[in-house]
Amino acid sequence: MARAPSAQHADGLFEGGMAESQSKEKRHSITQTDNADELLDILGYESELVRSRSTFQVAFMSFVLASVPYGLSTTLLYPIAGGGPVAVIWGWCLVCAIIFCLAISLGEITTVYPTAGGVYYQTFMLSPPKYQKIAAWICGWSYTLGNITITLAVNFGTTLFFVACINIFQDSEGNDIFAAETYQYYLIFFAITLICNAISALGNRWLPLLDTMTIYWTFGGVFAILICVLAIAKNGRNSGSFAFGEFQANTGWAPGWSFCIGLLHAAYATSATGMILSMCEEVQNPSTQVPKAMCGALILNWLCGIIFLVPLMFVLPDLLEVISDPYGQPLPFILRSAIGNEGGAFALTVPILMLAVCCGVACTTASSRCVWAFSRDGAIPGSTWWKVVNKKLDVPLNAMMLSMVVQLLLGLIYFGSYAAFNAFSGSGVIFLTIAYVMPIFISLIGGRKHLNQGAWNFGTIGVVCNVIAIGYIAAWSFFVTPLFSFPFFYPTTADTMNYASVVFMGGIIISGLWYLAWGRKNYHGPPAKAEEVDRRRSSVGR
Repeated sequence: MARAPSAQHADGLFEGGMAESQSKEKRHSITQTDNADELLDILGYESELVRSRSTFQVAFMSFVLASVPYGLSTTLLYPIAGGGPVAVIWGWCLVCAIIFCLAISLGEITTVYPTAGGVYYQTFMLSPPKYQKIAAWICGWSYTLGNITITLAVNFGTTLFFVACINIFQDSEGNDIFAAETYQYYLIFFAITLICNAISALGNRWLPLLDTMTIYWTFGGVFAILICVLAIAKNGRNSGSFAFGEFQANTGWAPGWSFCIGLLHAAYATSATGMILSMCEEVQNPSTQVPKAMCGALILNWLCGIIFLVPLMFVLPDLLEVISDPYGQPLPFILRSAIGNEGGAFALTVPILMLAVCCGVACTTASSRCVWAFSRDGAIPGSTWWKVVNKKLDVPLNAMMLSMVVQLLLGLIYFGSYAAFNAFSGSGVIFLTIAYVMPIFISLIGGRKHLNQGAWNFGTIGVVCNVIAIGYIAAWSFFVTPLFSFPFFYPTTADTMNYASVVFMGGIIISGLWYLAWGRKNYHGPPAKAEEVDRRRSSVGR
């Protein structure tokens, strides 16, 4: 009869098995990294950043880039004034459906060209040789400026939201306790921007852990708001027909146009979907992990948004009261009305405020990689400085500082217009929309031939998603530029003027002048050419 192994022997077997499992996992991770670096070499670049993110970690970062409860909170005024609950709920669902098709389409292309250049690099590789330089230049500048202005919008939105949350508290006479002056708003924004850059630069190795923790923090905060507002509902609850079907246009524009302007709410919250592409060179297996993360995070964002928005519509006060709030931040106003207690309402905003900082850090990280990737191809003035990677911190620190300085300078617009946030969020959405759709359009008209080289091809479904994304170009991209440049309220004053068009045209003029002065003769795009990449891929495949 066989003797049972001793406890010590069993422990040894268990530890040995664990060690062997961990060793296999480590070898698999190293193999993935080696393959990713080999592919990056084929695509024309040397690996300079540490590949430290897994599938879940890059998905979590993609989720944090959108930070749906926060992103939807800071722009909630747009759909409430634009169309009421109908614009809030159904506008969110409509835009998410379109962006999901966009994510699938970008995912298919990214599986073939997974670099930090993202859509910029993809546009160059997919374009006919005759148009490669100019197409990549337009896409690259749109992508870079979009990353910078969306990051700026996030940090400035945090400023506005923070002041509104503080003013949940009122004195005995009903006055706000912190009537911030313009310079105070700017100083708060300045501090938030510095904090986000410091965390991103100095804590790079811990950012995946921060993103993971943020997921639990987000859903914890959302469920706390959901339970508290529905359970307490100090001023009563609205009917289901109101929460899902009430339409009121209170912007002064025609109802249809008013509803469309309100879509900036959802477009802004999902605009960061493609920013995760700039992290491709810090992911262990970007060809599959980044596309999966991008699509998975969008589904999670949609679900989180529904859980967050629907309860608020059931306790929404009179729409005109919400719109007339001087801070333009409906969430603190709605929570104070629904909870009936200043301290309780403020406590529910704390998770959103924390999420806002995490979102700012994630956007700062992604935008710095975008600036760095565009700089290493010599497309930005002073590229020799911005393309340097700080080996001690494992981050492109110079590119991060450039992005930060541009944000701080653009933030000065607030001294001239209280609607500066509209300019930042609107122009950011416009730039990124243009950048996202360019490689999809070129891929579709080129017959999607390049997808045979990738591991993520949806076939017929992918074609349908491409067509919807192209429809996004025709019915949205060309529409979104004038739409998000319009003043939100009519009639318009200097203070309520939307300067998105100014920021947008400023970026176009700067990139155009630099192309004429330098790029036309000196810019050559990424170092590897499409035919060379195809040849080397085929060689490796054999």
